Amino acid sequence: MGIGPSTKETTLHHFRDPLLDVVSDDKDIDLVGIAVLGTPQDNKEKYFVGGRVAQWAEALRADGVIISVDGWGNSHVDYANTIKEIGERNIPVVGLSFIGTQANFVVDNKYMDTIVDFNKSEEGIETEIVGENNVNNIDSRKALAFLKLKMNRE
Repeated sequence: MGIGPSTKETTLHHFRDPLLDVVSDDKDIDLVGIAVLGTPQDNKEKYFVGGRVAQWAEALRADGVIISVDGWGNSHVDYANTIKEIGERNIPVVGLSFIGTQANFVVDNKYMDTIVDFNKSEEGIETEIVGENNVNNIDSRKALAFLKLKMNRE
């Protein structure tokens, strides 16, 4: 499990990131920052990174957070922890992840109630097509719409 050809974000995808385009173009949203993180191997470091990201969002007084992961399986350990850390600080959080037919995360928590699945393959599996299962404009718009709904509820 982990990053494969279809879930791997290419350099070009990073330069033309649809999530950044959608959020930065929205007049209702004030984009305050972007955090780019690796996936630590050790669980202790995974939890440390998640806590730091949440502290950063809290220090920036973020009204909401969208978190995206370009891996799956073991990468969901720190992904779920980061979402929990953000949620425990009463910051609305929406996630983007490849889920497909696996249907369940390796770990989850009550703050993972709004996750946009960016699986694109009809079979719901990871494929051999580079970049097939990446976030696109529609996924980004869904995530932003969900975040706005959650922020309005607060």
